[in-house]
Amino acid sequence: MTKSSSSNNSIHVWVPNLFEFKGGIQVYLCDILAALEYFHEHNDITLDDVTILNKLDSKRPEDLFSADYFSFEFTGQWPKALQTLAFTLKTLVAAWQQRPCLIVCGHLNFAPVAYLLHRLLGIPYWILVYGVDAWSIQDSFRCQALRATKKVISISGYTRDRLIQEQGLSLDKISLLPVTFNFSRFHIKPKPDYLLARYNIKADQPIILTVSRLADDEQYNGYDQVIKAILLIRQKIPDIHYILVGKGSDRPRIERMIAKLDIQDCVTLAGFVADDELCDHYNLCDVFAMPSKSEGFGIVYLEALACGKPTVGGNQDGAIDALCNGELGILVDPDDVAQIASRLIEILRGESLHPLIYQPEVLRRKVDEIYGFERFQEKLLDLLKEFHFAAQ
Repeated sequence: MTKSSSSNNSIHVWVPNLFEFKGGIQVYLCDILAALEYFHEHNDITLDDVTILNKLDSKRPEDLFSADYFSFEFTGQWPKALQTLAFTLKTLVAAWQQRPCLIVCGHLNFAPVAYLLHRLLGIPYWILVYGVDAWSIQDSFRCQALRATKKVISISGYTRDRLIQEQGLSLDKISLLPVTFNFSRFHIKPKPDYLLARYNIKADQPIILTVSRLADDEQYNGYDQVIKAILLIRQKIPDIHYILVGKGSDRPRIERMIAKLDIQDCVTLAGFVADDELCDHYNLCDVFAMPSKSEGFGIVYLEALACGKPTVGGNQDGAIDALCNGELGILVDPDDVAQIASRLIEILRGESLHPLIYQPEVLRRKVDEIYGFERFQEKLLDLLKEFHFAAQ
C-alpha cells in the first residue's frame, strides 16, 4: 500500500472490476469515479483521496483516471481461485492501516466484509445496489450488512421498493442515484444507408430494435417475446423487420426459435455492434423495444430516447424508472405477447396516444434533463455533502 497514515477525509471504493469488462455495473462505477474527480478538481467537496480496491482487474489503462487523487490496488493478477481471499485480505489491511471515513461497496457481495470492519473499527459504509443482485436476498450476512449500512444507494426506485418490502429497510436508509449515460454520443439522424444495405432493408420498411446481451442466464430482457410478437405484428404490417443487437451464449437457442417460427426473413441477429455504430443502429429503427422483467435499470432505454425513438419497456423492473413510469415511453406486461404486439403495431401505425412518442426532440431533451451526467453529478454531490464532505 502506498498510504499508511490515517485520514478522516478519505474513502475506499471496492469494485468487482472496471476496465477488462464493460457491463452496466462497470460503467456506473466509472461514472461515479469520474464525478468524484470532477468534484475534486472544482473544490466541490473536501475529500482528500480515494483508494480503489479492484478485485478482478490487474491494471489500470493509462488513459483513465490518471489523477494522483486516485490510488488503485488490484488483485486480478492472482490465480482465480485465490482472488476472493486476496481481495478480502487487502481490503482488511488497507482499512486497518488507513482508517478511511467511508467505505463504498461497489457490489452487495462485498458488504459482509464492510460490516465486519464496521463492527471492529466503526467505519461507516455505503452499499451500491443495481437489480437482481439485491432482490430476494436470503444470505443472512448480506441481510445483516444491509441493515447496518449507513446508506444504500439504489439505481432505481423499483430496487429500492423491493428492498423496503423484502428486507424491511426504512425509506430514509435508501437513496436513489439513477444511472447516467454519455448523452453526447447519441443524436437524431436519418436511417443510415450503409446499415440499410448491410441488412438488406428498404428505407421505408418499419424496424423494431432491441440491444441486449444474449446470455443464456439472462433471458429476461424480452427479446423472446418480441420474436414471438413478430408473428402477430406481420399480420398487420407484412414488411416488419426485427433487429436484435448483441452477442452471447444464448444465440444458438434464439436461432432455433426463429427457425421453428419460420420468421428468418423478418428477423436479423446483428451480433456484436461496435460503439461507433451503436447510435446509427438506434437511428435505423422506428421503435426500440426491450420488454424485460429483471432489468435493474437499462441504459439502452436512455440511449434510444436520446436518438428520439419511441421506446417500449417492461412494467415489472427497472424499466419503470428508465421510462419515468411511462412518461418517456410505453410500459407493457413482459409476459403478454399479444399486448406487446398490439402496442408495437399502434406505434408503427402512428396510432399511439402517448403524448410524447412522436416528438423526438422532446424525448431527447427530457432524457438529458433527467438522466444526463450533470444531473447525475448533482445527485451524487448531494449525497456526499449529506455525509459531511461539503467544501468549507
